[in-house]
Amino acid sequence: MHFDLLDIAVFVRAAALGNLSAAARDLALSTSTASARLGRLEAQLGTRLLHRTTRRLSLTGDGERFLEHAEQLLATADLAAQSVGRGADAPYGQLRVTAPASFGRQHVSPAIPAFLATYPGITLDLRLTDQVVGLVDAGIDVALRMGALHDSTLVARPLAPSHRAICASPAYLARRGTPRHPEDLHHHNCLVLGDQATWRFDTPVGETAIAVRGNLRVDNGEVIRDAILAGMGIALKSTWDVAGQLRRGELVTVLDEYPVLPVVSIWAVYPSRHLVPAKTRAFVDFFAAYFGSPPYWDRGDPPPAVQIAHTA
Repeated sequence: MHFDLLDIAVFVRAAALGNLSAAARDLALSTSTASARLGRLEAQLGTRLLHRTTRRLSLTGDGERFLEHAEQLLATADLAAQSVGRGADAPYGQLRVTAPASFGRQHVSPAIPAFLATYPGITLDLRLTDQVVGLVDAGIDVALRMGALHDSTLVARPLAPSHRAICASPAYLARRGTPRHPEDLHHHNCLVLGDQATWRFDTPVGETAIAVRGNLRVDNGEVIRDAILAGMGIALKSTWDVAGQLRRGELVTVLDEYPVLPVVSIWAVYPSRHLVPAKTRAFVDFFAAYFGSPPYWDRGDPPPAVQIAHTA
């Protein structure tokens, strides 16, 4: 039995997006053409792969069983194409990436020109959002995420540690004093990000949890950063977010002898597949090298200058 790879691609994208029209747009097809290709594939297999409703598609039992093999087939075909003509070291195609908004602006955006110049065959679709996006539902190839990971169906690679520290401006500390022990935070104006009103520390007697209070709670880390720069109080911050201010002395860390818990990382997360597309590997490898170990912000360095590969 001979299958058209584009028919299979229509099925895989429709299953991922739950919508045939969206899959058609993604593959630069008309909806009627995509529908015809899906119908032809089902006729060849002699079974229905997708339940169709007016709003959404869902996999049948046979569709679920066929999907994993279909994804492997497309990935194998992609690797085969890359092994000739363009070369195995020339990843290509559209790459959809999502990253936290502030981290993406500060630490991904500066390297994008170099990444795309290094891999001219890749077209990058970068989405910066603080919402956790479902990779399969949104058709995302790779996501940058922080903290603990809960979805065991995804492949995750650590890119860099995400160290956190208690930060304040020198002016605030001159006015209110410097805390020497986590318990001292009860006497300070602690600025809270979202629901993080309990700060945990590693102390000689074990983990200590401090319920903090202050006159500002906000769901945006950049607002917290602006507030501590203005001398309003003390905050728990990721060092990647305040690296420049720490380097310039506009902010300082306190309670350094009591590490903040839990220890978290910055991860590259992508759908679990037997074969990872070259474009995904290229992105993950590039940014792992760009961030460095330890990452440049924890070394006290500005974003590294990346040599851009010029192509004819």
